[in-house]
Amino acid sequence: QVELVESGGGSAEAGGSLRLSCAASDHAVSGYCMGWFRQTPGKEREMVAIGYLGGSSTYVADSVKGRFAFSLDVSKISAYLEMNSLKAEDTAMYYCAAHRARAWMCQSLSSTDIAFWGQGTQVTVSS
Repeated sequence: QVELVESGGGSAEAGGSLRLSCAASDHAVSGYCMGWFRQTPGKEREMVAIGYLGGSSTYVADSVKGRFAFSLDVSKISAYLEMNSLKAEDTAMYYCAAHRARAWMCQSLSSTDIAFWGQGTQVTVSS
């Protein structure tokens, strides 16, 4: 069982910035995809950014590309999401996710594929 502990999030004004962090409890997560999804009421959980622990490639969704920066720290088994130029439509519950898969599969994972989730952290952007 992999436990994912999120921190960060909160409220910001449009144009502002927030940073999310996620730390995994299990050192055996090398060979895992790790990243962030988000969800608003009544909608499916969507991928925001993801990468492969131990790899170099990452994926950031088009909806946030150029505004959000995603990074992984293998030594700390952590994922980070630096959110800049926030918009009201970025308001959502953000979830850290981890799933054991090959590196090339990370970008294709859907929310129904993910084995491990964090508890979620709310991000609210006021316009």
